Amino acid sequence: MNQATFLDLLTEGEFPAPICVVQECGGFLESHSHPYEVKALVTQGQIDIVIDGIKTSYLAGDVFHLLANQIHSESYGGKGVQYLASRKGIELQ
Repeated sequence: MNQATFLDLLTEGEFPAPICVVQECGGFLESHSHPYEVKALVTQGQIDIVIDGIKTSYLAGDVFHLLANQIHSESYGGKGVQYLASRKGIELQ
């Protein structure tokens, strides 16, 4: 998916404007959750997300979606990852 299509998808779903997130290579986050829903477009690199024991890899152009309070873990590929993330249900300051 390209960035323009992703932004249209966010608007249709009443998601706020996304922020750019950068994670360095080899990084990871153990099991955790967020009190908000996330839709994100990977723009560079790779992110692996594990939900209920199932690992899914996302590359540039892929979109991932996490529900509010969904327990997951994350790891980042050999070049790290950069993605645009919109967080629905949170007040960003």
